[in-house]
Amino acid sequence: MSETSEPAFGGRRALPRNASNAAEDDLPTMELQGLVPRGVNLQDYLQVTDIHLFKERWDTNKMDHHTDKYENNKLIVRRGQSFFIQINFNRPYDPRRDLFRVEYVIGRYPQENKGTYIPVPVVPELQRGKWGAKVVMRGDRSVRLSIQSSPECIVGKFRMYVAVWTPYGILRTSRNPETDTYILFNPWCEEDAVYLDDDKEREEYVLNDIGVIFYGDFNDIKSRSWSYGQFEDGILDACLYVMDKAQMDLSGRANPIKVSRVGSAMVNAKDDEGVLVGSWDNIYAYGVPPSAWTGSVDILLEYQSTKNPVQYGQCWVFAGVFNTFLRCLGIPARVVTNYFSAHDNNANLQMDIFLEEDGNVNSKLTKDSVWNYHCWNEAWMTRPDLPVGFGGWQVVDSTPQENSDGMYRCGPASVQAIKHGHICFQFDAPFVFAEVNSDLVYITAKKDGTHVVETVDTSHIGKLIVTKEVGGDGIKDITDTYKFQEGQEEERLALETALMYGAKKPLNTDGLLKTRSDVVMNFEVENAVLGRDFKLTITFQNNNPNRYTLSAYLSGNIVFYTGVSKTEFKKETFEVMLEPMSFKKEEVLIRAGEYMGQLLEQGYLHFFVTARVNETKDVLAKQKSTVLTIPQLIIKVRGTRMVGSDMVVTVEFTNPLKETLRNVWIRLDGPGVMKPRRKMFREIQPNSTVQWEEVCRPWVSGRRKLIASMTSDSLRHVYGELDLQIQKRPSE
Repeated sequence: MSETSEPAFGGRRALPRNASNAAEDDLPTMELQGLVPRGVNLQDYLQVTDIHLFKERWDTNKMDHHTDKYENNKLIVRRGQSFFIQINFNRPYDPRRDLFRVEYVIGRYPQENKGTYIPVPVVPELQRGKWGAKVVMRGDRSVRLSIQSSPECIVGKFRMYVAVWTPYGILRTSRNPETDTYILFNPWCEEDAVYLDDDKEREEYVLNDIGVIFYGDFNDIKSRSWSYGQFEDGILDACLYVMDKAQMDLSGRANPIKVSRVGSAMVNAKDDEGVLVGSWDNIYAYGVPPSAWTGSVDILLEYQSTKNPVQYGQCWVFAGVFNTFLRCLGIPARVVTNYFSAHDNNANLQMDIFLEEDGNVNSKLTKDSVWNYHCWNEAWMTRPDLPVGFGGWQVVDSTPQENSDGMYRCGPASVQAIKHGHICFQFDAPFVFAEVNSDLVYITAKKDGTHVVETVDTSHIGKLIVTKEVGGDGIKDITDTYKFQEGQEEERLALETALMYGAKKPLNTDGLLKTRSDVVMNFEVENAVLGRDFKLTITFQNNNPNRYTLSAYLSGNIVFYTGVSKTEFKKETFEVMLEPMSFKKEEVLIRAGEYMGQLLEQGYLHFFVTARVNETKDVLAKQKSTVLTIPQLIIKVRGTRMVGSDMVVTVEFTNPLKETLRNVWIRLDGPGVMKPRRKMFREIQPNSTVQWEEVCRPWVSGRRKLIASMTSDSLRHVYGELDLQIQKRPSE
C-alpha cells in the first residue's frame, strides 16, 4: 500500500499518526454553515489584507526571545513568552461587531486536543501559561497583538492563519509560508520544563555555538574546539527533520524528556537510519574519518539533503551533533567527558579483567571494556515522571553501545539519581551508573577452570568527569555530581542502593580478596611524541624484610580509545630481584618503529604490566595508556576583523614525520565567520610545509573562533584553532 493511499484506522485512533512537521494540510479559506442568502456579499465583512510579524533579527520579537542569532528569515519565538504581530484589515476594526482570532497549525490532521491546532482567542488580558492574544495598539486599519503561547506547546514549525467570523461561517486567510512561525523550548520561562535560572548558564548552554570537547587520557587531558553551529542557515530545519525521520508524534514534541530520548536514538544510525554511522575499525574509505570533522553543520546539512546517514562518527562526534540538536531546539545542553568509562556488558557493576596464570590478559574471557574516555551529553529539564529532586541535568548518550527498549539510545537518566544509586528510575540509569562507578576486578583464570580474584581497583572507573567551564574554554570538574568521594559512607550507601535495585555482583568475587602484597608495583610512561622513541619506567617496592624474586611481563598495544586492543607491538618478559626493604627501577625503551606503522585513529598506546612474586604467588597488575603528542595546524588571519569586511585566513602545516603523508584533507570552520570549507593535498613530503588561504567575510560580531582539522592515510587527529574578536560594523 502506498503512503498516499487512504489510511487504515486501527484500534481507537480516530486519525492517522501526525508524525511529520513537514507534512501539511491547508485549512479551508471558507467554512460556511449552510447556504449564504442571496444578496449577501461576504466581501463586506472584515478582511485581512496583510500580516506583519516583526521577524527581522533586530526586531523586538527575536531580541526578546533570544532568537536573533538564527540565520533564518522566519519568525522564531520561545514558548510561554509573548510576542507581537500586526494585522492589517480592509477597513477599521470595530471590536463591538468584528470577531477574529489567530490560528496556529502543525503537521497534518490538526486536532485541538493534541495541540496540533491552536485557536488563539482575542482576550482583554493575557494569562500566564495560556494561549491568548491581546490588542495592544489600534491603527486606522490595523491592530497590533501581543500573543502569549503556552509553555507546554509543541516545539516545531507552525503555519499561521487569521480567521474572521461572519453570521454565515468563517473566512480564513489562505496559506502563506511567509507567516510560518517556529516555536522553541524556553529556558527563560519559569513554567517551561527546561527553565534554567542562571543567565550565564543560559548564555553558555543554549546560546553558545562554539564548544570545547575534552578527550585524551586522564593523565594527559587534551581538548579540541567544536562548532555546534545551531544558528547556521538550515540547521533548525535539519533538527526538525531528524524528529520527522524518527516518525515522532507531533504531540510528543512538547516534552523535552521525549525529544531528548528520540534524539539520542536518531543521532546514531544503528537501527533507524539516523544521522551518523559509527565506526571504530580505522577504515573510513566510504566517508570522512571521525577526527576530521570540525563541527556539526556539515553533518546535519548533509543528512537532511541526502536523507541518508553520514559516515563516520565516534563518541565525541555523536556528542557534538547531539549538543547542536538540543541547543538548537532550546534545551540547555553540554558535552561531558568521563575518563576511564566502563562498558559493562553484563550489568554486574564490575569490569572483569581475566588473566592467564602467567599474568597475560585472557581476551576470550574478558568481555567488559574500559574506554580511555567517553563523551556523552547532559540536558537540563524537570522530571515530573520521577520523585522530587531528580530534575536538573540528565544524561543522554547517542553513541550506540547498548540496546534500550529495542533501540540504540540512552537516557535521559537523572544525574542526581545516579549519584545516590537510585537506578530503578528510567531511563537507562543502571548502564550510566556502571560507566562511572564500576569496580575493576582482576581475576586469574586457572588451568583447572577455577577463577581467583587477585585484586580489586575501586577507584579506576569514572576517575574524572569534566565539561567546559561556563564563559571560558577551561575545564570544569563535575565528578562530584555523579558520585561521592571514594571511601565515604555515602559512596558505599549509593553502591548498596544500586545493588538493591537489581544490579547484582556475582558471588564468587566477594570475600575472595587476598591480603595486600608486601611488594608494590607502579610504572610511568615518558611524554611520548609521535614518531620518536620514549621510555617506560617500572618501579618495584619491597616493604618486607624478606628477599623476593619476581617474574614480570610487559605488553604494549595499539588500542582504540574504547579500550579495544588492535595490535600488540611490544612484548617483554624479565626477572627482578628485590632486596629486603628496597626498591628497584626497570627501564624499557619503546622505539618509534615499533608502533608507527600500526597507529589508529587517536594514537593510543596502552601498556599492561603484570608481575608474579615467586615466593608468595601474589600477582601484581597495572595498566596505563598514553596519548601521543601530535603536531598542530597553525591558523593566521590578516585584514580587518570586522563584520562585513574581507579577511584572509591561512592554514599551515609542517609534516614532522619521516614518511610522506598522502591523501591529506584539511577542513576549516568558524561559526559566524565562514561556512565550513575543505581542501585536499595529494601528498606532503617529510619536513615540508603546506599553506592554504581562504577569504571570508564575518557576519557575527563578538568572540569567535576558527577551527581546523587535518586527516591523511597515516596521520589523523591533527587540529588547530584561533580565537578572534570580530568588531561590529560602525553605523553608517
